[in-house]
Amino acid sequence: MRHYLDHAATTPLRPEARDAWLAASELVGNASSTHGAGQDARRLLEDSRERVAAVLDADPIEVVFTSGGTESINLALQGLWHARAAGTDGIVLPDAEHHATMDTVAALAAEGAAVRAVPVQSDGRIAASDFAERLPGAALATALVANNEVGTINDAASLAMVSASAGVPLHLDAVAALGHVPLSFRGLRGAADAGSGLVALSAAGHKIGAPVGVGALVVARTANLTALLRGGAQQRGLRAGTQDVAGTAAFATAIELAEREREAESARLAALRDRLVAGIRSRVSAAVLLGDPHARLPGNAHLLFPGAVGESMLFLLDVAGVAASTGSACQAGVAEPSHVVIAMGRGEQDARSVLRFTLGRTSTDADVDAVLAVIADAYSRASGSGTGARS
Repeated sequence: MRHYLDHAATTPLRPEARDAWLAASELVGNASSTHGAGQDARRLLEDSRERVAAVLDADPIEVVFTSGGTESINLALQGLWHARAAGTDGIVLPDAEHHATMDTVAALAAEGAAVRAVPVQSDGRIAASDFAERLPGAALATALVANNEVGTINDAASLAMVSASAGVPLHLDAVAALGHVPLSFRGLRGAADAGSGLVALSAAGHKIGAPVGVGALVVARTANLTALLRGGAQQRGLRAGTQDVAGTAAFATAIELAEREREAESARLAALRDRLVAGIRSRVSAAVLLGDPHARLPGNAHLLFPGAVGESMLFLLDVAGVAASTGSACQAGVAEPSHVVIAMGRGEQDARSVLRFTLGRTSTDADVDAVLAVIADAYSRASGSGTGARS
């Protein structure tokens, strides 16, 4: 039997989302067509948009459907950069962002963007004061609502507030936070001016039980973005192309269910996570929990195993039937230290000695028990000694 503890990479498809996709896939019409079949598809598409907007507390017109988190982030950052005010060339970028953000900013730096790096604290948190210090005169800013690797939840409201005060448009990456942290686009925008403060928020469906390949970028009505894809006027002209009606129907179903279950499920996952962390530390005394111990995603347990090679432990756990990760799935298979752990002040060796266990809707006590049964042996073998390991 396999035990899946990598829900941060992707989480199992919800049966209800699958049913919604299958039902919607029976529609033949293109949602941009004016005939009856096209308008039937259009009605379902716009109904899905309204449902997603309701959960994220945004206006339906502000929801731009995309292929997922990476496209949403690219659209936000490149769109804001290319539409920037004359004379602005700075991008405010915290050091522990997802690679979808970091690589996009690196590409913009090659076009002339001046990257204004923001350090993160030892628990992975972005301090609003450090963020604010780098904002004046910037073209745009970006930040994670919750860190996808170590699970630390940032004070998104404070980051939005200081961005608004500085007159800088802000993008928030909510991909890891979706379904676990209450999100209100309208509330985070507050009384921000049209082009400053929070103007864009990205989300991905496969993190909450929707199919891979659908996501959204919430874009404020008054935001000024340049489109990445051209060829049609769909979605306010921000994302050309035939829209995925079935995918959006599945996304809408999944996001509604995730929000309905969020409080109860967060409490359940946090209890499972705490039992997992305590059990690991009782078996591997050297193990260190990274990230904020309190303000963290409920299903995230990110641990440092000093002296061990994280990739080796990952392989040993997989052989034992346990699926985990060493960090972002976008970097899986790449033998490099975690930039997030390094940004938190740890050395390169520590950054190669981490494992991320993430729990989700289908996780049970049996999954935790499976990890606890093999973790000490995996650590002993991956570190080359039994130091700190107890069976």
